[in-house]
Amino acid sequence: MSAEFGGRSGRQGKLSQWLRGRRPKEAADDGGREDLLLATAAAGLPLAPAAHPAPGYRCSCDRVGCPTPARHPVSFAWQTQSTTDRAQIERWARHQPQANFITATGMVHDVLDVPLDAGREALDRLLASGVEVGPVAASDDGRMLFFTLTRGTPEEEDEWWPCELDCHPETMDEHPGLRWHCRGSYVLVPPARLPGDDQTVHWVRGPEHPLPDPLTLLEVLTDACARHAGAQPDHASTAWPLRH
Repeated sequence: MSAEFGGRSGRQGKLSQWLRGRRPKEAADDGGREDLLLATAAAGLPLAPAAHPAPGYRCSCDRVGCPTPARHPVSFAWQTQSTTDRAQIERWARHQPQANFITATGMVHDVLDVPLDAGREALDRLLASGVEVGPVAASDDGRMLFFTLTRGTPEEEDEWWPCELDCHPETMDEHPGLRWHCRGSYVLVPPARLPGDDQTVHWVRGPEHPLPDPLTLLEVLTDACARHAGAQPDHASTAWPLRH
């Protein structure tokens, strides 16, 4: 991965530099797609190309019965390929104009991934309480993504929570609560297209917002997920970090 991750101030500095030096919109840029991707990378989130929708609700990977159409990286080397390098992202975006992009979690940032209705409720509560909320994306397939600082890499592997429960895309529908994307996982970043008519992943709060500590959001998110699922909070408060 790119070594240009740095701390919070470094991310904000890169974003400010990008905004000051923003190029005129190019004719080849589809609705500002490239600008949005570059802004995300400038905020320190490493990117790599992903699949995109194909006609007939299929995936561009052409895998028969792809379990996550248009939602997965195109390369098995996505973890080492992921980068914040502007020139590389420009090349990818221009040479693969239909591609979605993923961001690799667990190096700079994690993502708390919740059902859309629970996420909307939690976001309203967090903002009303004055809690610092970072970038937030919404997916038209029913999820909301809260981008946070990463937990880091504990010295002891045993400090990592078990994650087998929720780590395979094929089982995600069986676990509709909160998913914690950390080391070895990824999520789509806006702008991304999903199978179906006008189905997208889009920013609710953009990448210019500083990444918060995940623990400042966790209680409100798990409480909202519990109410959304019709369960008691103490039965739904476990967040399972994901590895792909």
